[in-house]
Amino acid sequence: MSDTPQTTYTRVMLKISGEALMGDQGFGLHPPTVQRIAREVKSVHDMDVEICMVIGGGNIFRGLQGSAQGMERTQADYMGMLATVMNALAMQTALEELGVHTRVISAIPMDQVCEPYIRRRAVRHLEKKRVCIFAAGTGNPYFTTDTAAALRASEMACEAIFMGKQVDGIYDSDPKANAAAKRFSDISYDEVLRANLKVMDASAIALCRDNKMPLIVFSLDEPGGFGGIVRGEGTYTRVHA
Repeated sequence: MSDTPQTTYTRVMLKISGEALMGDQGFGLHPPTVQRIAREVKSVHDMDVEICMVIGGGNIFRGLQGSAQGMERTQADYMGMLATVMNALAMQTALEELGVHTRVISAIPMDQVCEPYIRRRAVRHLEKKRVCIFAAGTGNPYFTTDTAAALRASEMACEAIFMGKQVDGIYDSDPKANAAAKRFSDISYDEVLRANLKVMDASAIALCRDNKMPLIVFSLDEPGGFGGIVRGEGTYTRVHA
């Protein structure tokens, strides 16, 4: 008998925001928080699940905010992409300290820092049980890291995208502002788009819908949450066709 916990997944995408790495700080990286998330990732990796990751860059620089303050949008978006590389390197360090082999793969070539994105090579890393952190978004301005997660999950043939949030699913209004907010256990992509629920940007939701990629929204703040959700336990919202 194997002691490995049972899960129905063999390959998944974990998408988290850059803000998730801030902890209680208002900016930057909080190393204990990065280490806590790395332990969550390792717990799922130990279930023999192949893991892709995309991490946002909003804790360091957000292209849209820079654009809103008068910066040229393309330049601001490239700065945001570089912020995601910094976060990916921090997560790689935390995972490898736990003994999890990890590769940072950038959509913008920077060979002295990380690997360029080559799909077949990335698939081979996953087959060798290495965690692949996809950085620099899609490599194009005007596309968010949500869209990058949807794109890479489809290219890597992931079985689902797990979105780690500060709340335990999708609600019809902000549960922090409205105690009566209703949580959805299941919802369709079209309903998310129609109701303008801000779980992902519209282009990312549409890409998931078109590729029939299930989206599972859960709380990253709950200890052991990622592992539990992968096993089908806990509280979450599933977005599907």
